[in-house]
Amino acid sequence: MRLLKHWSSLLTRCSLASAKNRLLPTVAALVLAVSLSISLCAAGYPGVGLIASLPQGNAVTDPKALLRQSLPIDNPAVRQVQASLENISSQLRGKRWSAINGDLNKAIAIVRDRPADLLASVPSDRQPQANELIAQIDTGLVALQAIAEAKDRDLILAEKSKVLDTVGDLEALMVQKYPLEVPAEYSNLPQLKGRAMIVMETTKGAVTLVADGYSAPVTAGNFVDLVQRKFYDGLEFTRAEQSYVLQAGDPPGKEEGFVDPKTKQYRGIPLEILVKGDKKPLYGITLEDAGRYLEQPVLPFSAYGTVALARPNDDPNGGSSQFFFLLFEPELTPAGLNLLDGRYAVFGYVVDGGSVLGEIRAGDKILSAKVIDGANNLVAAQ
Repeated sequence: MRLLKHWSSLLTRCSLASAKNRLLPTVAALVLAVSLSISLCAAGYPGVGLIASLPQGNAVTDPKALLRQSLPIDNPAVRQVQASLENISSQLRGKRWSAINGDLNKAIAIVRDRPADLLASVPSDRQPQANELIAQIDTGLVALQAIAEAKDRDLILAEKSKVLDTVGDLEALMVQKYPLEVPAEYSNLPQLKGRAMIVMETTKGAVTLVADGYSAPVTAGNFVDLVQRKFYDGLEFTRAEQSYVLQAGDPPGKEEGFVDPKTKQYRGIPLEILVKGDKKPLYGITLEDAGRYLEQPVLPFSAYGTVALARPNDDPNGGSSQFFFLLFEPELTPAGLNLLDGRYAVFGYVVDGGSVLGEIRAGDKILSAKVIDGANNLVAAQ
């Protein structure tokens, strides 16, 4: 079978790549494995079960939507408003204008007729702010209705994005307490008990990302701590040709991660993955090794600019400072049908400047990285 031999050769070349930048060949091999399976299935080869054994596709590829959905809240009313607005994008693709109006009417009915349900999850001291946001959402929905009547696709998408940002602000007010407890063996590591927004200035432009400590407190905490230390300032990006991964965080010298200047010790970060339905992350083991093949992480590799911690292929706890952006390619890294979920720890998403990532090449640099919101959520290393 020439096809199999061709892909086998590519995978072998990936495995022989340099150990220094070991994430790139590892991820490339995983991406190729998925693409191989898709190609074989399409060609009609029997007995190829890789895709069949993977979880069903997750259609959510918008990073802000993923961040909204991963908030630890339980308020059906606000989730219905969110879902109605997010559904507009798919309705637009089919030019289903009446369905768009139906979604908007549903959202308006909830905002106007069920404000008590929306406020039920908001602590009393935050309710005045929540009421202001609800009023803003109402105004935005009315504006969306008028734009929808004019059938202006671009304006609809722009206004929908603004309203959803306000919905996200309302949902953030509903988080009443930090939901996770880090195991004692990792409690000495920095933790992010909430979220933080980071602006990364590069030689090709600015990238803004959100680090999510609600789902990955240790991984996100490590990253934000290193940003605060200015560890990443001046470091180069690594990117193989035709790679769907952009990596950074390898310091000069023989070390491949962060060495604490006080303790002189290498900071190792455990693999940390929160699975949907679980109350705490799984540490130190991939979902595959844990026998949880079909389960989905709360933070999946399904958006362009997904940010995750790099690690050696053979050491789940070998991550440190190196991280990577996934340059999402639906044909090779299909949402919910890739081999990255459960193998690497996602800790955030790029929410602005995603186009800059595609312009960055090997040798480009991080000029600076700065926390612009949420620095108070960082708990320093013990």
